[in-house]
Amino acid sequence: MNNVKILNKLSLPGFKQIEDKKSGSMGITSASEYVDFFVNLNMGENVSLLSFINNEKTVLKKNLDLKNIDKEPIKKGIEILELLVKEINDIGEKAVLGKYHK
Repeated sequence: MNNVKILNKLSLPGFKQIEDKKSGSMGITSASEYVDFFVNLNMGENVSLLSFINNEKTVLKKNLDLKNIDKEPIKKGIEILELLVKEINDIGEKAVLGKYHK
């Protein structure tokens, strides 16, 4: 439960997309950027990439309910996260981390 609280405090890509959209930026736009963001949070072995991704999807889906925002970047983020979940299920978390982490 503690890890969920940490993720809720640190999971900002969805919120960043909303704020950045006003200034023209789209926030995180690729699987590599999500994986790098996760690795750079440096949560060690306390939080798996899959848990992080599922939390991010939840945050982004909640953001879809907000009015007066461009929903396309949020939908794109959800698509990227769903791709990552599929890859983790197919080839494993370590392989996905190796594939996308720069």
